[in-house]
Amino acid sequence: MSLASAQKKGFGAILWDYLTTVDHKKIGVMYIAAGAFFFILGGIESLVIRVQLMVPENDFVSAGLYNEMITMHGTTMIFFAAMPILLGFMNVAVPLQIGARDVAFPFLNALGFWLFLFGGILLNLSWIFGAPDAGWTAYPPLSTQSPGHGIDFYVMALQLSGAGTLMGGINFIVTIVTMRAPGMTYMRMPLFSWTTFVTSILILFAFPAFTVALFLLMFDRMFDSAFFDIALGGNAVIWQHLFWIFGHPEVYILILPAFGIFSEIFPVFSKKRLFGYTSMVFATFLIAFLGFMVWAHHMFTVGLGSVANAIFAVGTMAIAVPTGIKIFNWLATMWGGSIRISTAMLWALAFIPSFTIGGMTGVMLGAASADYQYHDTYFVVAHFHYVIVGGVVFAIMAGLHYWWPLMFRRVLNETLGKLAFWLFFIGFHLTFFIQHFLGLMGMPRRYWVFLEDQGLDLGNLVSTIGAFFMAAGAIVFVINIIYTAVKGEKAPQDPWNGRTLEWAVPSPTPFYNFKQLPLVRGLDPLWIEKMEGNGKLTAAEPLNDIHMPNGSIIPFVMTVGFFIASLGFIYQYEYPIAYLALYGGMAIGIGGMIVRSLKDDHGYYVRKEELEGEVE
Repeated sequence: MSLASAQKKGFGAILWDYLTTVDHKKIGVMYIAAGAFFFILGGIESLVIRVQLMVPENDFVSAGLYNEMITMHGTTMIFFAAMPILLGFMNVAVPLQIGARDVAFPFLNALGFWLFLFGGILLNLSWIFGAPDAGWTAYPPLSTQSPGHGIDFYVMALQLSGAGTLMGGINFIVTIVTMRAPGMTYMRMPLFSWTTFVTSILILFAFPAFTVALFLLMFDRMFDSAFFDIALGGNAVIWQHLFWIFGHPEVYILILPAFGIFSEIFPVFSKKRLFGYTSMVFATFLIAFLGFMVWAHHMFTVGLGSVANAIFAVGTMAIAVPTGIKIFNWLATMWGGSIRISTAMLWALAFIPSFTIGGMTGVMLGAASADYQYHDTYFVVAHFHYVIVGGVVFAIMAGLHYWWPLMFRRVLNETLGKLAFWLFFIGFHLTFFIQHFLGLMGMPRRYWVFLEDQGLDLGNLVSTIGAFFMAAGAIVFVINIIYTAVKGEKAPQDPWNGRTLEWAVPSPTPFYNFKQLPLVRGLDPLWIEKMEGNGKLTAAEPLNDIHMPNGSIIPFVMTVGFFIASLGFIYQYEYPIAYLALYGGMAIGIGGMIVRSLKDDHGYYVRKEELEGEVE
């Protein structure tokens, strides 16, 4: 929606528009906005953690509150910040990149978003009633014996949002398989669409394992079962298997879309075709396949035995091969190119050394015998932050700068963008590089305080200073958004001289994306048209009526029902009214499903005459 039309419509109409929308572009923007909100919350939690560890024997927060902070920080950043922002990019870019008018299941797309959002709200409501405190991995017996309802909020929130993510994965698989434009063969798809496809397959296979684990934990806590209670014949290590069978592919669910974003940015700002396209596609699949084979490298110290440890160690190190292929292909893409150092390109360039350090320490952790020394120290914290922040967060920042003109028809201010980059980049390395050495010196992770005269004082102080640099970078980025919205010039249709189809749609992008589906004649289809002199896409069909789906309030209503039912479920044994919430909420949710199933909704047509009257 343009700013002018938004002003004409009025706030109530805009709100209703977003509550009922099934347009993939609006849903993408809502994913990014909600993810950014949770990113800020997770960032504040991380600052509290770093302030507590700034000096020895600090009492800035209590031990119990510190446990809640580390749990909420990890859970929020992984499930409610990084993933939804990446899903937002997928929604905004992928249908346009493959030449589709929408995703395959628009209704399901909207339902997936609302389930994620209300899952995040439910998790953060626990701050009022008692937050989870067993770490983001929620290992039993800590999680099964945790007092209060904090872990119950964790379980129900992740069940809600996990269902939404699973819907998103299925939706993108079907969209990419069935809705590519004529001529868009698999081996002509942009790398971001490829990584979205492979990530969606990972979601499809990884999330059910976590769903099972959450159900078992829920039964142990709420119905006195004994899946993880050793005294009653349960096995706490089973949780670790179920969690990491999901949890390690989850790392690749995050990092593969990041790889896809960088694979779009390097060619555009190097003015060169992506080097080794075919090998990049196969490397993506190989990373995903191997990602399912290595989960027990998180469990080298639980006593699986030397044979199992050796197998998982070898598998872990094997992942370095396809990842290395990608790194060298990105470097080769830039080699000899006409490189333009935009803010998006700066984030992409910074990613290569940062992520490589994370990968190198990952191989170190993959050596089972050495892992006995590294395990549960700050070395592990440093490693995964180099992967998640140096990989995923850098990609999110690069993607925001790159696709901002596509989403909002404004180009983010380059000066403020570069200032934010340098603050964040310096702060990132200050914060986490020193933590490798803190870990090697024996500082355990998740500890509330450290003692004086252990040689840990300076390292922790430097780490905390770095965290505030990162916060300053994030604040400058927010200022950039506000400045661009108020003062920014309107962006041209194709500000970066792009190579893929999303830069060929009119500005602002119509809700049906393409008047006529484009004919794709090779890899980088827009670039091919530019090289042939016209810069406009070749139509693959005559101008005709376009079928589009109707908006619907049902996804929102269903989610509100399941949200209320989740609260009722958590408090069912304490308050009689909770049963009303439980059964009433389920009735609303299931009622929405029934209405959707029984109501004929065939969408509507944008008539050919309307399309002929529009000027691009």
